[in-house]
Amino acid sequence: MSTSKQLRSTDQGWSAISQTLHWLIAVLVIGLGIVGLIMTELPTSPTKIKIYALHKSVGITVLALMVLRLIWRLFDRRPAYPSGMPVWQTSLATLTHGLLYLLLFVMPLSGWLYNSASNFALRYFGWFSLPALSAPDPQLKALALEVHQWGFYLLASLLLVHVAAALKHHWMERDDTLNRMLPWRTSKERPRP
Repeated sequence: MSTSKQLRSTDQGWSAISQTLHWLIAVLVIGLGIVGLIMTELPTSPTKIKIYALHKSVGITVLALMVLRLIWRLFDRRPAYPSGMPVWQTSLATLTHGLLYLLLFVMPLSGWLYNSASNFALRYFGWFSLPALSAPDPQLKALALEVHQWGFYLLASLLLVHVAAALKHHWMERDDTLNRMLPWRTSKERPRP
């Protein structure tokens, strides 16, 4: 495989850049979800404050990576859906991916907004401060928290659907839907439908 094919997506598979962003964001989001569920139950302590600060910084990292991913997506082609895939499945896949993208922006922004409306400083890994998105506001704080919490449950649900669909295509349909996003696997050449 030539370097240009590795850096750019083809009809048969995602580029190395797309794969790296996909898996890096996936790992960070899963980690954020686990930590987010645990940290709210911790007793108030310096450790809890550090965990919240880390959660916020990693969330901002996901936001930055999503900006990069969206920019890259504008310039990189999307691999073709497997031939013979029903229209309803391609439509559902497109909708699911669109909602995942939307939620991966909503989650860090709602967390940042909640932090701002709560009048907490936001320091990115302790290196520098990020600006507040709003003045202190109890109503906005409550709204941002609700969006963040419900957004988490919707995101978790969509991630489960996404993973289930990928595994269905891999094990039942036996197509390359999953393989083309795995960096260590190569997709079989398939003609476009």
